[in-house]
Amino acid sequence: MQLPRPRSLAGQLFAMQVVLVAAVVAGCALFAYFTDRAQAEETAERQVTATARAMADSPSVREAIRSDDPSAALQPYAEHVRVDTGVDFVTIMKPDGTRWTHPNPELIGLPFIGTTEPALLGKTFTETYTGTLGPSTRAVTPIKDDGRITGLISVGITVDRISSQLEEQVKILVLAAGGALVLGGVGTYVINARLRRHTHGMNAGELSRMHDYHEAALHAVREGLLMLDGRRRIALINDGGQELLGLDDSAVGRNIDELGLPAPLVGALLASEPRVDEVHMTADRIVVVSTRPVIGGERRGTVATLRDHTELQALSGELDSERGFTHALRSQAHEAANRLHTVVSLIEMGRVEEAVEFATAELELAQVLTDRVVGAVGEPVLAALLLGKAAQANERGVELVLAEDSRIDDGVLPPSLAARDLVTVLGNLIDNAVDAAQGTEGARVTVTALVGDGELLLRVRDTGPGVAPGDMEEVFRRGWSTRGAERGLGLALVRQAVHRARGSVELTPGRDGGAEFTVRLPLGTRAEPGTGAGADARTLANPGVGAGPGVGPASGVGAASDAAESMAGATTDGGERGGS
Repeated sequence: MQLPRPRSLAGQLFAMQVVLVAAVVAGCALFAYFTDRAQAEETAERQVTATARAMADSPSVREAIRSDDPSAALQPYAEHVRVDTGVDFVTIMKPDGTRWTHPNPELIGLPFIGTTEPALLGKTFTETYTGTLGPSTRAVTPIKDDGRITGLISVGITVDRISSQLEEQVKILVLAAGGALVLGGVGTYVINARLRRHTHGMNAGELSRMHDYHEAALHAVREGLLMLDGRRRIALINDGGQELLGLDDSAVGRNIDELGLPAPLVGALLASEPRVDEVHMTADRIVVVSTRPVIGGERRGTVATLRDHTELQALSGELDSERGFTHALRSQAHEAANRLHTVVSLIEMGRVEEAVEFATAELELAQVLTDRVVGAVGEPVLAALLLGKAAQANERGVELVLAEDSRIDDGVLPPSLAARDLVTVLGNLIDNAVDAAQGTEGARVTVTALVGDGELLLRVRDTGPGVAPGDMEEVFRRGWSTRGAERGLGLALVRQAVHRARGSVELTPGRDGGAEFTVRLPLGTRAEPGTGAGADARTLANPGVGAGPGVGPASGVGAASDAAESMAGATTDGGERGGS
């Protein structure tokens, strides 16, 4: 047997409110009834007392008492007063209680039924007593003539008459109470119908359980959850949302415009239409945002989900970099095959000395390239990155040069400066510079990597067309690109990584006519700057140098280049100006 479902919260409140309203109305009705009854009795007492005193003070009454037949004069007068005042009886009697008047003439001359002792003592009093007309409220007062009590007057109203008057009032009271009960019931029903809509018919236990599940789910979900009300204020944000947006509990109740979030992200959160999987950047993270307006007759706010895309973007950049390096290796393999065929052909022609000289020159050039980089940059991550980028630049016809004042010894970079961030910064700057310099006359990219004065300085300049003064700040905005849509992320990632490292990035016109990016990252400890590894600038990749047609110096990078690209995972493909 299935147990009945508990009444909804709205139903429970409705029943409670109806009972409460009924109890209040009933209480008020009873109070009004007893109050009216007391007032009716008090009014009757005042009425009979006033009538009795007025008659006792009448000279005609005293004159009639002195006559030989008081009843003959007093009976008509008493009946006239009874009718005019609306009382039920007026009895005038001797001091001993013998009646001179009565509504029933047959009872004249008979003894008065009731209390007279206080009146004989000169006092006016009231009482409820059962007489010949039944229970009545009566007043008895003495008639004085020259200080002597010559008679008594009793004026009364029957209890039945008082009750009949009270019944009329009770009818009105019952109608008023019934109307109040109906009005209270209707108002309660309307209020609870609205409450039922808001609670979706759930009872108190279900609402409590839902709240507990809501709180648990809110803090258990790793993704960020953000809810805005209709006034653009944060109504709710979970732990994941606070972490992704860099907020704390004080953000709840504040306007979303006041929190210093990037303008594109704020625009997405406040958009009137749903947004699905939009990528936005904060100071430290890349987040994927999906929003949906909450609409119920009118717009009530927005629900937004936030997912951390930082690691995924880094892995995507790593995959793109690996693809580019694969193309470079394929091209180098083709060049190596051509050179090997040249050596074999020279041997077959009997020109062994020329073959040995050609092969040795290639090996020496590749070794010099590696020695130059390793000698200047002792940090293995950066050295490997530079060797890998040199190979890629060579394949694209761009000379990659290491400035002669570059010097980074192994071990000077603190553990707090993540290798992935270094690769992201320098790799994306080089990619963008190579992209800008490609196709220009004397295409060249110059890299400076130097530790000194407690900071790491990375500078990359190119011979490209440069950046317009009005776009100096825009190049760091996600989506800004000179190469079409779906690009423009590389420099945005650079600025984000620099921000995480508490550093700075600056864009200025370069000495070679292109753009020059300067990044400064604090190390926390001072390190003496080193001297250059050679007197001249170190050429890492120069497509114009070779021992024969189609021969370039980067073909012998070999294992060092392979290691370099494995470390360059955080860079992105296509480093066009404005971000890849």
